[in-house]
Order: sequence, then structure tokens, then C-alpha cells
Amino acid sequence: MKVLLPLVALTAVFLAISQGSPISAENEKVVYCYFESWTVYRPGNGKFDVENIDPSLCTHVAFTFLGINADGTLNILDPWESNPDGLNGFERLVNLKKENSNLKILASLGGWNEGSLKFSTVVADSAKRTNLVNSVISFLNQYGFDGLDFDWEYPSRRDSENPEDKDNFSKMLEELKVAFIPRGFILSAAVNCAKVNVDISYNVTLLNEYLDYVNVMCYDFHGEFDNYTGHHTLLYSSPIDTEFNNSEWNIDDGIKYWLASGMDPAKMNFGIATYARTFTLVDSTKSGLYEKISGAGIPGPYTRIAGVLGYNEICELYPNRTDIFDDVQMVPHVVIGNQWIGYDNEQSIGIKVDYALNKSLGGFMLWSFDTDDFTGLCGDGTYPLTRIIHDKLAQRGFTLKKN
Repeated sequence: MKVLLPLVALTAVFLAISQGSPISAENEKVVYCYFESWTVYRPGNGKFDVENIDPSLCTHVAFTFLGINADGTLNILDPWESNPDGLNGFERLVNLKKENSNLKILASLGGWNEGSLKFSTVVADSAKRTNLVNSVISFLNQYGFDGLDFDWEYPSRRDSENPEDKDNFSKMLEELKVAFIPRGFILSAAVNCAKVNVDISYNVTLLNEYLDYVNVMCYDFHGEFDNYTGHHTLLYSSPIDTEFNNSEWNIDDGIKYWLASGMDPAKMNFGIATYARTFTLVDSTKSGLYEKISGAGIPGPYTRIAGVLGYNEICELYPNRTDIFDDVQMVPHVVIGNQWIGYDNEQSIGIKVDYALNKSLGGFMLWSFDTDDFTGLCGDGTYPLTRIIHDKLAQRGFTLKKN
């Protein structure tokens, strides 16, 4: 059975939403946190499970990730981690609401490994879209989640260059929203920040209509996929970026373009990264921006991914590091031998929080719990990067959104 409303009813629903109260009170902000479920398998001090989550730090927590089948139904990617006959991760995560009655728990669909092509195929087919809507509602009801985070990050990009992805994605969100409204479910999406990708992937006007929250991924502008060094969370471009035709390849231009394209700032969550992108320099004496690299940086002991280090790994491995702060891009990096490490510290996160508040954005998205120093082993208490968000909010008279 299709979960669709007649046009008149649909119009009435959205009219009611638009005439209702704003998504958050003026002095309330969202802190939307992602839980990477595979971190339960990390070794030693890097192991992160539901019990490591401090539920007072977030207004929303999203479980990552659910997958999608070819027929549009949901695919639980790691049943052992999630289901009652294994580690029972779903139930334990939802139970965090007992510790914070304002907390909302969502399931996130997609992610890097799910790619783009499967989503492109499903959203192009009305029957498969209906399958997805019904499968999502069944899942949310079964496990007690409060909504869905749609993390198809690449409409019309990556392994699908179908230009119809953009419109079909909007149709998919519309059908989910229609089904969610009477059930009180939340609908959010993770979206790309880069200005050049917005028009390719998104109908911003429709996303603004259908989504409760838009989690803007303000990171991964550079990485081991380049053949040179570059910071992945640069707030502004510097003169050297212009030389390499990257003058608009930065967070500020992306955020401003989302706003100019019609996205309600109150729905936008500014993405904060607690991990670094790293490179191996060809010549360690040449360690500025756009210097040649031989490849990704050395994997860390916990994340174990070449080209990536968690903040917790950086502070443990290099406790005496000296940050090099770029006063134009407003981000730090550190050079250790032939390793170039671009990350965010307390100073740069504070600058980003002020930036988002000055733009009247609705809040912040954090990717992710497990690469902050959640153990407090580095001496600045638990979750030092996440707490910068809270400290800044308090200093400026904001509180967390009460759901």
C-alpha cells in the first residue's frame, strides 16, 4: 500500500507546518551527534560503545549506518552489533533516553560504503520508494527510534551521475515526510557543504520544505584523494587556494550558498569534525599548503585508516606537538616528520561555533563521538572538543534545544 496523501491533504499538512512554531526557540540550539556503531570493534582505548556516550552532550544521537537493499527495503548491516541476539546495540542506544528525557535517537541510512548507485535506482522507482517508506516506518516502530537521518551524500555524484537523482531524492524525502508527520517522526539529512556540489545534488527549496534538520558536512574538503596537502575543514580560502582554482572550496562559501539558495538557517546544523585528514610528505622540509605528497598519512592505532587520525589519537601520539595555526583559513595543522596532519583544536572549533551562531544557524552536528578524547586520557577532561560547543553556547546565552 502506498503511503501517500492526496494533493489537497498534503498541501494542508505543509501549510500547518509552516504556520506552526519555529523549529527551535531563538535561544535554543541543536547538538546532533553521530554514533559510529563499528567502533565497538576498535582495540584498547579506542573501543567506543553505547555506554561511552554522554547523553547530556547532545539533543539528538544518530546510529550509523543502516543500508539499503535493491528493492528499497532497509538492510541492517551488522546484525550482531545491533540485534537482541547479539550486542543489542539498538535497544541500548534507545535506552539512553532514560538518562536524558529530551534526547532523540535516530537511525542514519547510507554513508560512504553504501555509495550512490543503489539509492539512485531505488528513488527513481515509485514502488521501491514505497518499499523504503514502509520499511523505515516498520523499523522505527520496532526499535523505538524517533526518526530517520538520510545520509545519501552524493545524489548525481560518485558512482551515479544520473542528473535525475536530484529530483528523485526530493520525491523520496517528500514521501517520507508525508508518512512521518502523523507519526511524529523526525526527518533529517546529511548534505555536502561545498558550493560547487549543492546545485548538482540538491533542490534546496524542497529540502527546506521536507526536512526537519539539514546536517551540513563542513569537512573533507581535502584529503589523501588529492595529490597535495590541504586542510579538510578550512573555514575560509587563502590566496594560495585561488592559485589552484579553489577560491570557493571552503566552508564559508558553502554555508552562504546554502542560505542564499533558500535553506532556513534554523534547520541547518554546522558539521564539526573531531578527526584529522593526514598526508605523507614527499619532502618534509616542504610542509605548507599544496605541497607534494606520496600518499595518505600513517594509520592510527584506533581508527586504523590511512589518511585519518582521531583527535584522541593525535593527543595521545603527539602530546608535545606544536600547532601551526593558519590565520586566514582559521584552522591548525601539525607536522611530525613527514606526516602532515590537518585537524581542529579547541581554538578553531570555538571560531567555527561563533561563525555558526553569527549566521543564526540552528545548531551543530558532530562527527563523531569516538574520535573526540572521550576517555579524557589527554588531560583536558572527557570530550574536550564537544564541550567547546557547550562552553561557547553558554557564554553567548544559548541553551540546548528541548525536544
